[in-house]
This record gives sequence, structure tokens and C-alpha cells, in this order.
Amino acid sequence: ELGPDVAAAMRVGAVLGALRPALPLLLGLSLGCSLSLLRASWSHGAAEERCLAPGRPASAARGVPPEAAEGGPGPGHEDFRPRIVPYYRDPNKPYKKVLRTRYIQTELGFHERLFVAVLTSKATMNTLAVAVNKTVAHHFPRLLYFTGLRSAKVPHGMVLVAHGDERPIWLMYETMNYIHQHFGSDYDWFYIMQDDTYAQAERVKALVTHLSINQDVYLGRAEEFIGGDEQARYCHGGFGYLLSRSLLLKLHPHLDSCRNEILSVRPDEWLGRCIIDFLGITCISQLQGQHYHTYELAKNTEPEKEEEEEFQAALAVHPVSDMILMYRLHKQFSRIQLDRAYQEIQDLQVQIRNLTALTPAGEAGVTWPVGINAPFLPKSRFEVINWDYFTEQHLFSCPDGSPKCELSGASKADVGEIIESALEQLNRQYQPLLRFSKRQLLNGYRRFDPTRGMEYTLDLLLEAVTQKGHSHVLAKRVSLVRPLSKVEIIPMPYVTEATRVQLVLPLTVQDLDYVANFLDVFAMNTLDTHDNALLTLLFVYHPYDAQRVGQVDVFAGVKAMVGELEKRYAEVKIPWISVKTEVPSQVKLMDIVSKKHPVDTLFFLASVWTEINMEFLNRCRMNTISNWQVFFPVHFQEFNPALVYRGQQTASSSTDFLRDGHFDRHSFAEACFYNSDYMTARTKLAADILDRDEVLESMEVFDVFLHYSGLHLFRAVEPGLVQKYTLRSCNPRLSEELYHRCVLSNLEGLASRSHLAMALFEQEQANST
Repeated sequence: ELGPDVAAAMRVGAVLGALRPALPLLLGLSLGCSLSLLRASWSHGAAEERCLAPGRPASAARGVPPEAAEGGPGPGHEDFRPRIVPYYRDPNKPYKKVLRTRYIQTELGFHERLFVAVLTSKATMNTLAVAVNKTVAHHFPRLLYFTGLRSAKVPHGMVLVAHGDERPIWLMYETMNYIHQHFGSDYDWFYIMQDDTYAQAERVKALVTHLSINQDVYLGRAEEFIGGDEQARYCHGGFGYLLSRSLLLKLHPHLDSCRNEILSVRPDEWLGRCIIDFLGITCISQLQGQHYHTYELAKNTEPEKEEEEEFQAALAVHPVSDMILMYRLHKQFSRIQLDRAYQEIQDLQVQIRNLTALTPAGEAGVTWPVGINAPFLPKSRFEVINWDYFTEQHLFSCPDGSPKCELSGASKADVGEIIESALEQLNRQYQPLLRFSKRQLLNGYRRFDPTRGMEYTLDLLLEAVTQKGHSHVLAKRVSLVRPLSKVEIIPMPYVTEATRVQLVLPLTVQDLDYVANFLDVFAMNTLDTHDNALLTLLFVYHPYDAQRVGQVDVFAGVKAMVGELEKRYAEVKIPWISVKTEVPSQVKLMDIVSKKHPVDTLFFLASVWTEINMEFLNRCRMNTISNWQVFFPVHFQEFNPALVYRGQQTASSSTDFLRDGHFDRHSFAEACFYNSDYMTARTKLAADILDRDEVLESMEVFDVFLHYSGLHLFRAVEPGLVQKYTLRSCNPRLSEELYHRCVLSNLEGLASRSHLAMALFEQEQANST
């Protein structure tokens, strides 16, 4: 037997053996706790207290304001300290549901960054103001033009505010009032400029991103008042100036007093004197390390020859005497900005090469081009990105599926630009030893890589000429990349989900077999769920059937179904419209429906094979925006079950049903659009075709919006819009293009290639036996 000492030692050893893996953790925790206690005792020790004056709080000695030491926000920090607002509801008052804002940005009170106001006049509105609009308007998120009197015709694309008086001081006073009233609570910065000022929009936007928003800022080119105080300065209006939101809010109550008490000829002097007298803030040209650089143009200045550093660093240039000079300035500053961007790219590429050598992959880890994402690596054969082959005359991957088509339009311009760029890079690299010129493009390949951009590989037949004049013909392969540029979020107007959708269903005699299923699905997904949607039927009679409607109505069965629905749903009315025509043109039918509905109606042009559901109707509401965007969904077309399943049980109820069909990109039968947008586009079409109704037979609603609306056409796959398989009847009396698209839709809707191959294989097996 073991003695008690030996047994105790063994138990201790077992315990230590179990705790050995956790010993480092326990030691680390104990050491950390000890150091934190020691640090707390040092930070609260008597060494700091000996520096305090008798009777003075510690927070005041450290430079903290008393109100901040007591827990208050402190001056100038009320926008940054969180405040907890206690919730209290009076039990004696009825409960009211709190209305939450749609976007968290609105609820938290976030502001947009920059608002720009351009002061113009009736005389310069169609000249200088137009030049400003074409050079900088697309860079600023919000830009308005202010004038005293407006001309009879306002230039296109300009939002103009007319105050009715050309007096400069009155114009400035009304402009400041208007900005405060309409935009004072929406923006952090307000930039005021004249129409004879050229401003570098990107540099102005960069300036406001580097400035703190909780200060009263009056920033521009500081000028002294004539005969005034040397310390007081105003911002020269010709070079533009920047006002912060806090300064605008403080200035607004004093604008009336300034208008009555301050006399001045120049509006910028008047505004500067108003800010100085009532707020005590003078104009400055630099703030927080940011300088407001300006440049004053001399007469007969040549912008292309200006190489001064002051000119290249300028945010604003003044005075600009005419439109041509404004465009020349814009061209020169764009060239300067482009050269800076190229130089910055080269510097970054050098830094990337230097740093990549220190990485584990070494120099082999450098991607080409330097700084661009590496090419996409497919994980299976289904993810391989195909290369499209082309020559200078033909493309061998055509949109319509044909093996060869003529290279034209944007594709031809793209190929020409790539070849020119390749020659330019070769000559830049080998000059002055060699000079290259193109003989022929032997082979061309291109593909779109979503991770980096468009890639090209060119086999060029070149003629190289040496310095002594000797020439030699050689073939050289070059690779080029057109990288993806900066991605921007396009601002879209607000859309409500409660908009009523008006469904329009055209019906012909060939569609009678599918109407019952359409009405059943419509009743189940919209009427039973009380969705805000209505239905209008459009009966398209052939002239022969229209003559016999008194004896035999081909649509009598459909009308009986509609009557049954109206009896089942007492509050629902389903109207129908009868049309007689031999060629059921989609545009002609829509013309009839459009005249019978208000201009603010949201139409959903459906087909009899469409299965309506709430999910798609909501997307129809959200993707269709009045005077902005129309929506043409690409429905999902199920394949022919006889070819796909070949007698087996269908898998339509399976969650993986997308294997058994395809998105039919040849069909434009479904569309969501507002009646006002359609009427506007239709009016332009009518002026173009001059009452030639036969042209309408070759067009669809999609063509009307594409060529005559100027709106965004949103074309996207829609998995919520599913159609069962059916062999559609293609009307040969329509245009050749529409008939061809209908035939292609029928052919591609039969089955996938694998299913067709299996069907052919089984047929050959059956024939061989």
C-alpha cells in the first residue's frame, strides 16, 4: 500500500497535470489585473493633485469647460455628444402611432454635403450661365441658378429661380432668403458663385470634405472694404465663396435689418458687411490648413499657355468674359487634372512594386497592370469567361446568336480606339529607336472580366522603321486592359409602395385557353390579399368575328368568368374594352387604353401567360418612377415538360425550379410605366411618323420609350414573374423583327441543350431498334 504522503503527492501531480495547459492563461490574467490596478493607483495618485490650485476643480485645471466637467455637452460640441431623450407618454391622451421615416439618414438628421447657387442675369442666362451648366453642373449634386428677371425661354437642363427684380442687392437678399427657406436644413455647405466665374468642381467638393461642419465659416478671396477697417474683409463674389450651415442659420434673422440699414453697390460687399456687423465674422482665405486659391484673368489671356503655379492651383478663376473662354478654361484644367491623375497612378505603381518585393509572394505577386485586380480565376468550367474573336471588319460573337456579323457602332469605335492605344504605347516605349505603324490586325480577342474590366489581346502586323530609315515588317502580340472606373450611386426619386397598379391584359382568340388560369391566379394573389391592383381586359376582335358578335361572341366565356369574379368580390369591377383590328399592334392597343385612364396611372402591360403575384407587383411599383424610369421585366419561361421530364413527374413545386426554364430576353410583352410618360413619348412619335399608321405595326411599347422618351429603361430579369410553357402563335402580319423575335422565343423555350440532346439521343435509339 502507498503511504498517505505518496498518495497526496500523486493527487497534487494529477491536478497540476490537468491545469498545465491553462497555466499561461491564468498567469496572463493575473498579470493584467495587477498592472491595471497599479496604473489606476498611479493615475489617481497625489502627483497630479499637487499641480492643482486650492479650491479649483480638476477638470478646470485641465482646460475643460465647467459645463463639460459637470456632464454638459460644452460649447460647439452639441452636434457630436449623444443625448438620450427619455420617453414619456401621458396616460390621459390617446395613443398615436409614431411615424418612422423611410431612411435612417433622415431620422438621424444627416445633411447633404454641398449646395451650389449661381447668380446670373437675363442678359447672360443663355450664354455664360449655359457655359457654367455644361462645365460644372454634372459634378455638383445640387445646383440652382438665381436671377432677377428671366428670359422667355429657359435653357434646357437648368433649374432657374427668378425673383422679379434685377437690382443686385435685392437679388442677393432674396437668394439668401430662398436658400435658407428651402435648403437650410438639408445641406452643410453653401457655395455662392457668379456666372462669369469658372470653378473647379472637384476641388471645391474636396475642400468641403476637409472642413469641420460645426464652425461659422465665411471662406473665399478676402478683399478690403474701400475706406473701411483694415481688419474687416469681405469675400469677393467674382471668385465665389463658401458659407457654412451654422453661419447661414445665424445670418437669416438679420437679413431684413441688413437690407434696410446697409447701403452698398456691390452685392458681395453688402453681404460681407452684413456678416461682419451682425455676426462679427470676417472673410478668410484659409481654414484648418485648407487654402482657397484663386486666379484673376488678365485681358486676352490664353488659358493653354498659362503655366503659373498659381493658375494650376486655383479653385476659381475670374473674370470669364465669354462662353468660348469658359470652355477653354475647362479644357485646360481638365488636362491639368488628368496629368496629375496619371502622375499619381505612376507614383502608386512604383510604391506597389517596392512593397510587393517585401511580401511572401515577392515580385511574382505583382499583378498586371500594377494596381489593377488580378484576373478572375474560375473554380469550375461553368465559370470560365469566354473570349470573343474579332477582326477590323467583323465580330464573331453576335448579339443575335449568328456566327458572324459586321463590326459597327460602339464595338467598331472600341476596336479602333484599342488599336490606336496599342500603337501609341509601343511608340512611346521604343522611340526614338523605332517607329511603328499598323499594317493589319491579324487577330483580336476581348472579354469582360467583372473583377477588373475589359481585357484585349491583339495580334498586330506592324511596320517598324529605324532612325536610319530601314523598315521591317513584324507580327507582335499586345495585351491591354480597359479598367473599370469609379462606381457611382445614381440618385433616384422617392417611390411609394402603395401606388395602385392598373393591369392591362390584351386578349385574342388564340389566348382563350389560358384566360381561366390567369384570372384564377389574379384572384388568388391580388383580390384575396386585397392588393392595390385593378384589371382591365382588352378584347381584340378579328373583323370577321366582330361582324358575327351578335350571333356568336368568341369572348362570351371570358365575360362570364369576369361576371363570376365580380359576384364573388362585390367591391371589385373588371372593365373590358372591345377593339376590332386585323393586326393587334401593341402600340395601337395601348393608345386606346391610355385615353381611358388618368395621366398618373401606373400601367402593368401583361400577357395571358403571366402569373401575377404580390412580390412582382411591389417591384413594379418600386422600379417604375414617373418622369424618370420605366421597367421592362424579363420573365422566367418554363421549358416544355414533355421534353424536360419525358413522362416523369414534374418538379414545378421544387425550390430548384429555375433549372427547368430560362429568362426569355426576346419577349417585351410585359412592361411597367406611367401613363404620363407614355403620352409624352407617344406625342413625339406622332410628330415623327406624321400619321403613317403602318409604322406602328413594326413597333412595341419598348421601342416607343427607347427612341422617343429620354427616360431610363430598366431591363432586368424578374424571378417573380414566371410563365408556364406554351407554344405561342406568331402573327406573320407584324413586322419581320417582331415575328423573328417571337419565333426565337418559341424555339429557345422548348428545352435546354442537354434536354434537347437527350431527346434526340432517345429518338435515335428508338429508330435504331
